[in-house]
Amino acid sequence: MIPSSADLAGDPAIVARAEALRPAVEALSDEVEEGRRLPPARLDRLHEAQLFRLLLPRSTNGIETDPVTFFRCIETIARADASTAWCLSQAGGCSMSAAYLDPPVAQAIFGDDPRAVLAWGPGPRVRAIACEGGYKVTGTWAFTSGGRHATWLGAHCPIWQADGSTPELDGEGRQIERTFLVPSSDVDWTDIWNVVGLRGTASDQFALTDHFVPAAHSITRDFERECREAGPLYRMSAMTCYEVGFSGVALGIARGALDSFVDVAKNKIPRGKRSPIRDNAVVQTNLAQAEVGIGSARAFLLQTVATIWRDISAGSKLSMKQRLAIRMASTNAIHRAREAVDFAYNAAGATAIFESHPLERRFRDIHTVTQQLQGRLSHFETVGAWMMGAEADLTFV
Repeated sequence: MIPSSADLAGDPAIVARAEALRPAVEALSDEVEEGRRLPPARLDRLHEAQLFRLLLPRSTNGIETDPVTFFRCIETIARADASTAWCLSQAGGCSMSAAYLDPPVAQAIFGDDPRAVLAWGPGPRVRAIACEGGYKVTGTWAFTSGGRHATWLGAHCPIWQADGSTPELDGEGRQIERTFLVPSSDVDWTDIWNVVGLRGTASDQFALTDHFVPAAHSITRDFERECREAGPLYRMSAMTCYEVGFSGVALGIARGALDSFVDVAKNKIPRGKRSPIRDNAVVQTNLAQAEVGIGSARAFLLQTVATIWRDISAGSKLSMKQRLAIRMASTNAIHRAREAVDFAYNAAGATAIFESHPLERRFRDIHTVTQQLQGRLSHFETVGAWMMGAEADLTFV
């Protein structure tokens, strides 16, 4: 079934909130870049519009919107500033944790604080040791996008029994892992985020040492277990929503880049030439192809997500086929966006190399997006292997 135009548009009232904020977000983009943080004035506006609560359950004062609306909000903000959009996308996926917590705990963390934000990142050398009433958590976690303005942080750990040496195993013999939620004020921070792009996400590193976390403040990342919310959004995994959101970041960057390039092409006469860039037949052709590239990738992604959302809303479980379809469509969108930005940057010539020009930042940002988990080209290998019945690594599906 082909989704209707209404399915592809999402919730116009929610998308309008993001659109209304876009000029203000763009106005502060230099401050975000230089400070490597989202400044207080921007955070105030984002919280007022409840854009950190797009995927949070209504039971904890969230919006609990659909994934198409989520995509369109993230894409809209990314046209103005990619770092802000990335933080919103990350926080959206993390906020789905509220659906897997005991309701009183979810209310205390998310519902009672209108500015609650949860952030997390990976940590390869981490552990949680069982103790009376909970766990002692030790380790270091990095790539914590938005962590500097978060109120809570998630520390994902394998679990060990009280002796500290015996792994806690599930029924299939695999070591159990859980994510432990701790107040951001309890961690030790290290500033590591000196990077090429997405500088304003402040994706720094935090550490805990023998930190006690009550058992009720932990969740499983398995979205089919421990879910306490009946809404269809929580029959989708946070991973699929990350895929949708971060592809929105990429497509928003590309949209902004092509718009900026058109402005350059209309007026810039390259050195040694007699007419502006816009009169070059090769550039004209490549611009049209770039537009088709991001437009078709965007349409494929939205149609895929809208069709799956319709099935999920009717009561279906999210199937592996559907999860792989979103993974394929989102990875494709990210790389078609990169191709469009690369075209715009190259065709603009030396104009695009200056920090004062928006193409310079968008070029750095999109290439940072493609270096992240969501942009891995190996996702296509996973999808292709599964389609042919070969062994497929489904870790990040």
